[in-house]
Amino acid sequence: MRTKSLKKNKINVVTLGCSKNVYDSEVLMGQLKASGKEVVHEEEGNIVVINTCGFINNAKEESVNTILEFMQKKEDGEVDKVFVTGCLSERYKPDLQKEIPNVDQYFGTTELPGLLKALGADYKHELIGERLTTTPKNYAYLKIAEGCDRPCSFCAIPIMRGKHRSTPIEEIVIEAEKLAANGVKELILIAQDLTYYGLDLYKKRNLAELLEALVKVEGIEWIRLHYAFPTGFPMNVLEVMNREPKICNYLDIPLQHISDHILKSMRRGTTKEKTTKLLKEFRKEVPKMTIRTTLIVGYPGETEADFQELKQWVTDMRFERLGCFTYSHEENTHAYNLEDDVPEDVKQDRANQIMEVQSQISWELNQAKIGQTFKVVIDRKEGEYFIGRTEFDSPDVDNEVLIDASKTYLKTGEFTTVKITEAADFDLYGEVAVID
Repeated sequence: MRTKSLKKNKINVVTLGCSKNVYDSEVLMGQLKASGKEVVHEEEGNIVVINTCGFINNAKEESVNTILEFMQKKEDGEVDKVFVTGCLSERYKPDLQKEIPNVDQYFGTTELPGLLKALGADYKHELIGERLTTTPKNYAYLKIAEGCDRPCSFCAIPIMRGKHRSTPIEEIVIEAEKLAANGVKELILIAQDLTYYGLDLYKKRNLAELLEALVKVEGIEWIRLHYAFPTGFPMNVLEVMNREPKICNYLDIPLQHISDHILKSMRRGTTKEKTTKLLKEFRKEVPKMTIRTTLIVGYPGETEADFQELKQWVTDMRFERLGCFTYSHEENTHAYNLEDDVPEDVKQDRANQIMEVQSQISWELNQAKIGQTFKVVIDRKEGEYFIGRTEFDSPDVDNEVLIDASKTYLKTGEFTTVKITEAADFDLYGEVAVID
């Protein structure tokens, strides 16, 4: 007679998609640990939770493939249970249940208590800021709001994440203090839209007040702003950025396009003139600011003239950091009613052209850094180099500073002063500066 095995369950959380999902996985893992569960991130475990992304086609494909991969492992007896949560599950639950029925259970983006219950854990309200971080120890994402109220035609986020909901300042500060106590030195503020922060709670845009509170947290050295919407940007943030050394001279502000008729169809609530004026204000108020933006090419109705206007504007604006995506035709978005009329190969060619222009701009801006010294945080060691970043660079998406490991020993997570000796398109090479 077979006896039931008494092996202890180990829960493996697999994260796909953006930094918001990374944050959600960390909260889930913190809750599981508080309930006494053994939990790992993307390692071996007999129970698997896949936190999916459902934003654009490539991300959806990756999510579905990951689910299928773990279902095969379940069939082969390598894992016992598979749960699916996150944006894909929120958006397509009925379809997924029909197509991949042997997943143990599907949960949406707001069903954390239900997911915990299915995993034999209790949801603990008092665990503000208790997370198991999965990023390198020196930085962590700090989500300050959930959801989005913007009506952008191409975006499915409000479908998956709901209306904008700001987290109160005092709760964010508690979380920041706990992160600092665990050795985190850099906070990367994220939301679907930082610009909107506080409107629902405080009846005004309150990002500047939040920053004033966060700079007081001991142990935090850098605070970085990600995903600010251009329309209605609270300009008092620039004054705080100028005054407070902890706030990186860095802003991630996705602009998507610049042709007026595309901006109107995208329902962005702005124009080329207003956008250009806003960026000039940024440069005037914070001369050292690095601006990161993202653009979409191949949106329905984008003509060659629209594209050339965008390309010329990118050339003129000389963004320090820029990413470019091809348009993805998403069900239930406003733009889905439009004809997806730009062929895939044209979309890809346009994206490549934009990135070629940006690569040249980035190379020129990097050449100007040779001979200068910068405060650099060391994220990791890779091969023969220690890899670090300046305050003008965010992890995973921006430039990196490479320091020869055979000449210097550096500790990951520490700050050091580096003199730049060489520069490529997207990387800087340097040596530890001797301070007299």
